[in-house]
Amino acid sequence: MSVESLKSQLPDYAKDLKLNLGSLATEPSLSTQQRAGVFIASAIASRNPDVTRAIVAEFAPQLSPEALNAAKAAAAIMGMNNVYYRFTHLVGGDYPTLPARLRMNVMLRPGVEKVDFELWSLAVSAVNGCGMCMESHEKVVRQAGLTQEQVQAAVRIAAVVHAVAVTLEAEAPLAAPGIAA
Repeated sequence: MSVESLKSQLPDYAKDLKLNLGSLATEPSLSTQQRAGVFIASAIASRNPDVTRAIVAEFAPQLSPEALNAAKAAAAIMGMNNVYYRFTHLVGGDYPTLPARLRMNVMLRPGVEKVDFELWSLAVSAVNGCGMCMESHEKVVRQAGLTQEQVQAAVRIAAVVHAVAVTLEAEAPLAAPGIAA
C-alpha cells in the first residue's frame, strides 16, 4: 500500500484531501527526514491501520532505522503526554504544579536531531489536540531555527493525514454489502 493507494480509496467528495496529500508528499520547506517523520508520526497518531501501513510503506524507506524508530517514539510518547498535559491544562488547580512522574527518557535521546523529534512531537500533538504540548514544541523548534512556514507545513501534513484517516474510517461501514453510500 502507498500514498497513491490511499488517494484511490478516497471518495470523490474528498478530492481536496487527495490533492493535499499529493502535494504535501513533496513539501519543499522540510528536509526529507523531517517530512517523512511527520507523515509517519501523524499516521500513527491517526489510529487508522490502513493509513499507517500506507504511510509507513511510502515514507519509511526515506528514513534511517534510527529515524523511523524516533518517529514511532514521538507518536508513542506524545500519545501519553498529550492526554496527561491536556488534563493538567484544562483542569488546572494544583495539577500543573505536581510532578508528572511519567518516564519520558526518549525525549532526551530520541536517536535523531532534537529539532526533528520535536517537530514530529508537535505534529502528533496537533492531531491529538493538546494545546499545551503544541505551544511547548512549537517554541522549541522555533528556537532551534525552524521557520513558521516549516512549522505550518508539519501541521498541514498532520491535518491532512488525520483527515484521510477520518474519511476512510467513515467510509468503511458504507462499503459493507447492502449499505448505500
